[in-house]
Amino acid sequence: MPRGTVYLIPSLLDEESIECIPPYVLSAIHNCKIFFAENERTARRYLKKLQKEIVIDEYEWHTLSEEPALIELFCQKLKEGKNIGIISEAGCPGVADPGQVLVKKAHELNAGVKPLTGPNAILMALMSSGMNGQRFQFLGYLPIKDPDRSRAIKEMEAESQKKNCTQIFIETPYRNNQLLAALLNHCKPNTQLCIAAGLTSPQEQIKTLRISQWKQNIPDLNKVPVTFCLWAQ
Repeated sequence: MPRGTVYLIPSLLDEESIECIPPYVLSAIHNCKIFFAENERTARRYLKKLQKEIVIDEYEWHTLSEEPALIELFCQKLKEGKNIGIISEAGCPGVADPGQVLVKKAHELNAGVKPLTGPNAILMALMSSGMNGQRFQFLGYLPIKDPDRSRAIKEMEAESQKKNCTQIFIETPYRNNQLLAALLNHCKPNTQLCIAAGLTSPQEQIKTLRISQWKQNIPDLNKVPVTFCLWAQ
């Protein structure tokens, strides 16, 4: 029996910015029989936003995780020829979001994998930063506490300068202000920092300034989704 296909379905960065999702994503959703979602409740609400008439309960739902039993179930469904959609909580599955383990299994089974275009905070921040888009790396979350955080910031800045590389990183929204304070405290005055806040939302703000300039007007980033880009030249 032919293997099923795995559709990597992008989701919203901002709940009201439905226009960021291309129409062909809905066609892919209708091709699926099963969904593995990071959060089933919000994934169901998201599908209803895409199309009010969609019958959510016609699909089989599973929580996205790395539990061995769930991975085995995923593999079995693909072997049965079922098409599966993977939906993470925000952005694109497998990019700073869960889904990578299941995609790896799909390749091992020689199943089709279809990545779908949609909003991705990492790429959108890089695109709009004015920084080096030829050489960059995503660091995920920096350490929370010192001395690990201050050391990580200094090492990140030094590597950026040595390799002419844009460094991209994120933080939990309620800790954004603490991270920004640490960056302003430990980075060199001429290092460039892009703050891409509330991407795709009506409150979206993207600005790149040098550290010395940010110190003159420090923004309040509390509870706002932010992607940071840093470039030391």
